[in-house]
Amino acid sequence: MRMTMPNRVATCLALCLALLGLTARAVAQKLPKIKQIEGEPVRRVLAKDGIPAIDKPRFVAAGKVKFLSDGDPVIGVFRNGVAKAYSVWHLDSHEIVNDVFGEDPVMVTW
Repeated sequence: MRMTMPNRVATCLALCLALLGLTARAVAQKLPKIKQIEGEPVRRVLAKDGIPAIDKPRFVAAGKVKFLSDGDPVIGVFRNGVAKAYSVWHLDSHEIVNDVFGEDPVMVTW
């Protein structure tokens, strides 16, 4: 799957934040609170933490995966000689995976 520019930017941002040891919550706490956009009030659609991150992902060997078809999209990460694939199907429900490659923290976001 070819990565589009917005996906590249989001991926780079997520990796940079992970390298700096920042979580999405820590970043959100530093952002200004926006009460209106173009005169309209900003409303919360989901409750706080309404989309839980996956903090301890479990992996299945590629040959044993039964919940994906050959053409289903995944986000692949190769780091420190280790390759992992994160199912976009799962990321649709969680949006963030906090993982570790060796001792290096990695945040995968969708």
